[in-house]
Amino acid sequence: MNRTFQPIVCELKQIDIQRPISIIMPNGISLNIINSGEQEVTRLDLIFRGGRWHQSQKLQALFTNRMLREGSRSYTSTAIAAKLDYYGSWLDLSTSVEHSYITLYSLNKYFKETLEILESVIKEPVFPEKELSTVIDSNIQQFQVNSTKVDYLAHRSLLNASFGDQHPCGQILGEEDYRNITPKALHEFYDTHYHSGNCTIYLSGKVTDEIIQNVQSVFGTEPFGDTNRQIVKQEYAIVTASEKKIFTERADAMQSAVKMGNLTIERTHPDYLKLRVLITLFGGYFGSRLMSNIREDKGYTYGISAGILFYPDNGLLMVSTEAANEYVEPLITEVYHEIDKLQNETVGQEELSMVKNYMVGEMCRNYESPFSISDAWIFILTTGLADDYFSHSLQAIKEVTPQELRDLACRYLCKEKLKEVVAGKKMS
Repeated sequence: MNRTFQPIVCELKQIDIQRPISIIMPNGISLNIINSGEQEVTRLDLIFRGGRWHQSQKLQALFTNRMLREGSRSYTSTAIAAKLDYYGSWLDLSTSVEHSYITLYSLNKYFKETLEILESVIKEPVFPEKELSTVIDSNIQQFQVNSTKVDYLAHRSLLNASFGDQHPCGQILGEEDYRNITPKALHEFYDTHYHSGNCTIYLSGKVTDEIIQNVQSVFGTEPFGDTNRQIVKQEYAIVTASEKKIFTERADAMQSAVKMGNLTIERTHPDYLKLRVLITLFGGYFGSRLMSNIREDKGYTYGISAGILFYPDNGLLMVSTEAANEYVEPLITEVYHEIDKLQNETVGQEELSMVKNYMVGEMCRNYESPFSISDAWIFILTTGLADDYFSHSLQAIKEVTPQELRDLACRYLCKEKLKEVVAGKKMS
């Protein structure tokens, strides 16, 4: 190998992400199998439609999911933890705005044993009051800690200002919301959402025929839960605050958190895939315009980023950073300066080429393991995007032009609509 010559850069012509093999099991659940990898490890994902958007009280979806591991009719919380630990397995429970996820990582040789525990966790949870009280106390402590962090306060304020108090994405939590959670509330959410008629399963890793048969035997033969329950998506009005500048005081803060944002397009919009390139160039990677100016040149912050967060039917464009109090206003000024440049000047080919190469490289890295491939198709499922989303993403990256980026900046980087949310010490 001659290291005095740069390796040839090969252009990625197309992206081929392994598609899952889909089976509709006798009880109607879709089982999606991604057989890949060399390690004797398998991941099982069960996805139930139902998250914050569907709850009748704050935190109901989160605690229903979180409490599944805290006891069932067959196992106590201690027994569940001990058995999973003994078999070298890991159970991850999480929720989003519209979905609840149960993810089991297991060694293949103990998959049948861990699946037996998972079956009990999902099909017969009891939501014990003593364990619930302990979990609530722990979460309240974490909430109290978070409430002292300026980044958390600013993020919460931006969501509230963008969506409004009554919208699931804009609601502000208080300690009383944790105290209002009861076993009855969790049973109600569980009965409505955790059943075979509302479930999709993904199986990834070194998947054997025996593992598939085990999953079909446990989760695919008979219906479980109340399958007659209908999931109704409620409609919520968005009430955006009129204020442009929003400040939350944290008197003892050493520095301030800055969030600048406004509602924008969702992933299904025709402009989105090329807008991703603009946002990456603006603030989406370490060599972005915001990082080069505000971190490297001005030294106002250690890091600054821009991105789009997605919620049902909406996106939220957000610039996020933390800085010393005296740098907050100059920092905001520089963000607007970078927006002006994107709107009035075309991006150079060298810079655009670097951004494109970065984004294509990230796509390749993100879809190279069986678990990340599974994540990709779970993403398609939960967002409702078409199966050709990834190929269209690559095409958009390769085809976008400097002129298109300038037009997109004029259309979506609107300085007048950006809210300036700051949390920190009040400057005299």
